[in-house]
Amino acid sequence: MSWTPGYKLHQRPYIIERILGQGGFGITYKAKHLQLDHQVVLKTPNSGLQNDPEYPKYVQRFIQEGQTLAKLGQNSHPHIVRVSDLFEENGLHCLVMDLIVGQSLWEFVQTKGRLSEADAVNIIRQIADALVMVHNAGIIHRDAHPGNIMLRNNTSAVLIDFGLAAEIMPRVMSSKHPANLNFAPYEQFLEGSGKPTVDVYCLAASLYYTITGQLPTQALTRKLKNQALIPPNKIVKISDKINDAILKGLGLEPEKRPQTMAEFLRLLDIQPQPARTPQPNIELKSAKGVNYHQLEQLLKAGNWKEADEETAKKMVEAAGRTKEGFLVGIDNNFPCEDLRTIDQLWVKYSNGRFGFSVQQRIYKSLGGARKPLAWAEFCDIVGWRRVDGKWEEYKDLKFHQTAPVGHLPRQTGGIGYFSRVQTCRL
Repeated sequence: MSWTPGYKLHQRPYIIERILGQGGFGITYKAKHLQLDHQVVLKTPNSGLQNDPEYPKYVQRFIQEGQTLAKLGQNSHPHIVRVSDLFEENGLHCLVMDLIVGQSLWEFVQTKGRLSEADAVNIIRQIADALVMVHNAGIIHRDAHPGNIMLRNNTSAVLIDFGLAAEIMPRVMSSKHPANLNFAPYEQFLEGSGKPTVDVYCLAASLYYTITGQLPTQALTRKLKNQALIPPNKIVKISDKINDAILKGLGLEPEKRPQTMAEFLRLLDIQPQPARTPQPNIELKSAKGVNYHQLEQLLKAGNWKEADEETAKKMVEAAGRTKEGFLVGIDNNFPCEDLRTIDQLWVKYSNGRFGFSVQQRIYKSLGGARKPLAWAEFCDIVGWRRVDGKWEEYKDLKFHQTAPVGHLPRQTGGIGYFSRVQTCRL
């Protein structure tokens, strides 16, 4: 029996407002905390399955994954819904999750149409980053389709509604989403799977939908009726790189897909940067006597926002504009020695994800100064513009290592720096 609107829980001060969704195993509710006056999502096993002899196993799996998700939430990953509590209410276990205000990716595409390649890849890449951490914790989502990807401000994606206990009951899809058949690999229906390749397929199918506005051919239809999958580049104009990444992710047989989410993620990078073994030392050279020790310590600690601010401060100093207190672009007299030191520090401590040289390579790969729209495309790819075309405010940037490649440094990054980066041979 499900809880009805107005029902007040006894073990926690929540009141049920409405049912958000009901799948094969779980029911999700929108609820309000009566003391704090804020809304949350509650998820419970479906009590209608209590007569199933396997129900205790389902519940145990629900509890175990809930505990793991709560631990993941302690890391505050920006693209995974946070689980804040797990308790029992009249014999029914209940997970408490943040309520994500926004529109699902499914709804966004349905109402506003398909996204550009850059916007679509940026959103899917955020979820892929999140799933790398989830998989490392031993959890497979199994339901990472557009209906379970929420968009905050139309640009920041959050993965919700994990397919808890789906591994134990593979023939019951956990999602109520009407098009989930188009996003699931065939093995998920036949015998189930606890491998990352399930999520790889689902996310590749989500990218297919987001970038074309159309649903990919169902995997079961491809398997049983030998029906072909229409390549996305036959529907819309996209780069060969992303077209190939989607097709690889949608490999019909699990062994034909990227075997890990990290492998699929590398296929989505415009300018993939291999993880580098950190050098023992970077000589903190400066042609102007600038001390970069504090910048190195901030980067080493992963304090990306403070490091970005320190970068701007030190570049003002190196440019001899301390009196003015700001830097207007970068001229041909900016010391290459200092630019190289700053870039090497960013590249080293981000494992090749951030830095002026990283940004310059992405810009160049898009056509650079020869292509009028290259700058706009660059800003989309590195996450400086939102899906609606508006600029991200500085406070809303992603100051963490899962931000898009080239996202940082920001205060001093930009088109005015690329020619100097090239001249200095960074």
